[in-house]
Amino acid sequence: MEVINKIGRRKKAVARVYLSPGTGKFQVNGREAKNYFPDGTLQYLLDQPFYITGETGKYDVKANLAGGGIKGQAEALRLGISRALVEVNAEFRPPLKAEGLLERDSRIVERKKPGQKKARKKFQFSKR
Repeated sequence: MEVINKIGRRKKAVARVYLSPGTGKFQVNGREAKNYFPDGTLQYLLDQPFYITGETGKYDVKANLAGGGIKGQAEALRLGISRALVEVNAEFRPPLKAEGLLERDSRIVERKKPGQKKARKKFQFSKR
């Protein structure tokens, strides 16, 4: 098996994921994933596809992340990893799909409208 290349997106974050057989090393933007995502909940998000499929420690992940915040980047990376695992083995698709890891979360920030304070918030109305 050669290196599998997949992409994951969330909000403004884009993750380019390269999955190869190995010992479970995580590298994000040239740094170790534990250093890039210091929060435990974000680290859990990254490991989630491997736990569900039972493939923990069998693949090395190298990822390039751009845009968005740290949470959006983690979720984009999770989607990219899930897509790569499905390409490795098609039998991984049903459990990952049942957990909702193959669905791109399309919610993005609503744009600000002219004549308003924010996207939905208005300036205070004064009758006189």
